[in-house]
Order: sequence, then C-alpha cells, then structure tokens
Amino acid sequence: MSLTASDAAHPYTPVLSTEVRAALATHQPVVALESTVIAHGLPHPRNLRVAEELEGLVRAAGAAPATIAVLDGRAHIGLDEDALERVATDPAMRKLGHRDLAPALATGASGATTVSATAFLAARAGLRVFATGGLGGVHREWTRTQDESADLRLLARTGITVVCAGVKSILDVPATLQRLETLGVGVLGYGTEHFPGFYLHSSGEPVDWTVRTPEEVAEVMRAQDALDGPASALIVANPVPVRDQLDPGLHDRVLAEALDACRERGIVGQAVTPFLLDRLMRRTEGASLEANLAAIRGNVSLAARIATAWTARAHDTAEHSDDRNTTRRDGTR
Repeated sequence: MSLTASDAAHPYTPVLSTEVRAALATHQPVVALESTVIAHGLPHPRNLRVAEELEGLVRAAGAAPATIAVLDGRAHIGLDEDALERVATDPAMRKLGHRDLAPALATGASGATTVSATAFLAARAGLRVFATGGLGGVHREWTRTQDESADLRLLARTGITVVCAGVKSILDVPATLQRLETLGVGVLGYGTEHFPGFYLHSSGEPVDWTVRTPEEVAEVMRAQDALDGPASALIVANPVPVRDQLDPGLHDRVLAEALDACRERGIVGQAVTPFLLDRLMRRTEGASLEANLAAIRGNVSLAARIATAWTARAHDTAEHSDDRNTTRRDGTR
C-alpha cells in the first residue's frame, strides 16, 4: 500500500527524499536499500564509501536509490548526504527489525533497518524492488532452538521483489527453502538453476524456476499482480560470480570450526549470527567480507535493471490502456 495525502500529515509517516519523491511522481524506477550494512556491517570510513558506491550503481542504471533508515523517530525513504553520513558514523545507531519500528518511532530513536524493516517501509511507500546481500532464514538446529529469522514471515505478507544472494550460508539453507515454500514466497534463480550460497556461487540446492533477464522478472511481477492473490514477496536469487566467491573449501572448514566454537561457548539465540559472521571474516582474513560486498554490488545493479524493466512495462501497459480508452471523433474506439 502506497502513501496517501492524508498519511503524509501523520508524524509517523515515512519521509521521502526529494529524489525518491520526484521519481515516484514521474513513474521512474526506484530501488530500496537497507542500512544495516552501513551502520553495522563495515568499519568507518569504508561503510560510507560503500553506501555511496551502491547508490551510485543504482543511479548509473537510471534508477533512484532509496536507502532506508530511522532518524530521530522518523522513517526516511531515501537519505541525503548528511543523513547517509550520520548512519555511517553515529555509534548510537540501533539495528531495527520491523517489530522495532513502532517503539523506535514512538521514542524518537534512530536506527539502521534490517531486511524485514526495509522491506516493510519500502512497500509502505509504494516501492516495488529492494536489493540486499542475503536474507535471514531458518537457523541450524531449528528443531531444538526454534530460531527463525523474522525476515521470512514479513516477506510472506509483503508485496515486494527482493534481489539477494540467497540466505546467509551459516543458516540451514534446505530448511529455509522449505519454509519459504510453506509461506508461499516465490523464488526465482537469476541465471542459475541452484539457490545461491551467499558467499558461495551455489548452495547446491535446486530452484524450481529460472529467469535470465530483468524483463522476465518484471513479467513475473506483472503476473503476480494480475493473479491478485495474497500479498507476498518475490525473491530473485542472484548468485555472486564464481570469480568473486569465497573459496568453498575455506568456507566449509572455517564455518565448521565456528559452529563448534558456538556450541563449546554456549552461544545461542541472536548472538549466534554475529559470532559466526565475525569468525568467518577473521579466519578468512576478510575474504568473506569481500565476497559479501561483491554479492551486494551485483544485487544492487540487477535490482536497478529490474526496477527499470518494471516501470517501463507498467508505462507501456498504461499507454496501451489509454489508447484503447480514447474515443475517436467518429465515435469508434
């Protein structure tokens, strides 16, 4: 559901940047970007450089970037230079999932948005395409811990197309794919018949549907709308190129060691993911981070092309509809 004029007057309504507002008003493509990778994923000043690079990739493809964050109790869809720098430098910047949005707005807090919060706010503002690195999912040993990312349920009820490199490889990938199927979330492999492995080109798990162009993705989105079924996300799983992936042998060895360390130290719940990701980064001497950034760059570029194809297709459809509804002077149509 997009914002209405009456919504705009409410103090908790998201603030659209000038660039995003202009793009939406003229039916130009817009790509939503999360902000946790800026605030919590990279050290300063590299985080700011990466944020600017990702926005530049979107603009280079002819779309408007909409990096999303909450600042002083207001959700922002698109950030200006000062706001982007604040997200990159403010040590008090919290990490906000969609469940945290209401308390953050009500208390005037500031925070970077995760996948679930970004997808929710983007869809609320009428954006259709969102790019990120990797999704959350079902954690290993789920049968014992019942630990599952909030991303999955949120995406099951949010009509947005998410371009990602699969789910984080520290998770239970087969279980996550099964959960997505149960929740009715569509998954497309982009140029691949296997679900990506985040740091790795392939997780080894098959996907049911493969698309090879942004136009094909846009057509699936169009069919999704025409069916008018329950609102749910469409995941476009875009693998990191083989040349940029983390060495699979190194990945498997370090991850196994990190999982053993987790069990030995009794690390559970929300502490597991940051521990494993940090251990992967340190034990691979930063190679896992570089693979992650390569995946994000590819996802952002692809998302901009999909958004462009989507808006072009929507524009063509609208023009065709106008042509059919125009009455000629002789009374025919």
